Amino acid sequence: MSEQRVRIIAVANEKGGVGKTVTVLNLGAALASEGKRVLVVDMDPQSNATRGLGLTPNGDSITTYDLIKDRKANPAENAVIETGWEGLSLIPAHADLAGADIELANEFGRENRLKRALAPIIGDYDYIFLDTPPSLSLLTVNVFSFATEVLVPCQTHPFAYAALDELFDTIEAIREEINPQLNVTGVVATFFDSRTRVSRSILEKLQQDNRCRGLLFGTVIRVNTAIAESTDIGKPVIHFRRGSYGAEDYSGLARELVSREAA
Repeated sequence: MSEQRVRIIAVANEKGGVGKTVTVLNLGAALASEGKRVLVVDMDPQSNATRGLGLTPNGDSITTYDLIKDRKANPAENAVIETGWEGLSLIPAHADLAGADIELANEFGRENRLKRALAPIIGDYDYIFLDTPPSLSLLTVNVFSFATEVLVPCQTHPFAYAALDELFDTIEAIREEINPQLNVTGVVATFFDSRTRVSRSILEKLQQDNRCRGLLFGTVIRVNTAIAESTDIGKPVIHFRRGSYGAEDYSGLARELVSREAA
């Protein structure tokens, strides 16, 4: 496969609890179910994407920490784990990632560690999704240095909406200083509850926001207990409860993402 066809997508927001990890997992699963080859890369020390695919972080697997610490001793192809669903692969995270900022502080080229580690395998996939920590750190910078696209989940809540300014500023700074190929592919409204005034109000603000002009996905991820339940048992929602709103919404988002070319 030509590397030019691979879409490397960071799912990011500097505020926690907005649906980054569930978006990574369920978008990846939805695309894999349509025959795409998908790799999920867990770059969050909390390892929620790893657990969300039914795996427990332990010392037996090569993790993203190992890749950015010493890629020569830990080749990326040895880190890939095949999940229980065809076409969906994972490179797991470990809590050791939390110390990477300090350990690599004085290392030359520290912001490109992930990019160099994953370069040999990117041609094996149609989509690579990167889950990010809910803060700006060396890990986030490594993700943005490697990615070509950013997908921004925004919870329909005032705090999440207010956090968009900082995120867009960060992405612009990365574009100017490190990775000029990085672009925002889209913003997706998450945890939408049509019964609440606040949720409806924030969705309306996103629809009218100049920053989101042309970026806001038409698909909205509605509040749905099936999403949380599926994550808790380590199974993507489309495989847990196919008829749920969660499965319907993420399948719709996957179709919209496929149709939306990288900027």
